Amino acid sequence: MPDYLLSVHMVEGEARPSPEAIEKMYRDVNVLNDKLKVEGVWVFAGGLHPPATATVVRMKDGDLLTTDGPFAESKEQIGGFWIISVSDLDAALVWAGEATVACGAPVEVRPFQTLAED
Repeated sequence: MPDYLLSVHMVEGEARPSPEAIEKMYRDVNVLNDKLKVEGVWVFAGGLHPPATATVVRMKDGDLLTTDGPFAESKEQIGGFWIISVSDLDAALVWAGEATVACGAPVEVRPFQTLAED
């Protein structure tokens, strides 16, 4: 079965939800995580620290350079993700619908590339 990335998007600078709303979101995401596991589609998931905690590593003129902060200079960043293994895009979109409700944020769906068989 193909794997899909369900990435949760956040916008820096938006008003932070109330502590009660955040607590509900965590509960709802935990319920979804349990459901993904029971259904056998769970591969991995995780929430990310804010983009300001990122470090970009790159090679330039033979030197390895690191830069503090996110790679993309944007207010829209990935805040967390799921990796699921499902039959097709339609199935991934169904799970993404549940994910966006659970976490209260937009969820982007992207398939992983598959390696060509020898």
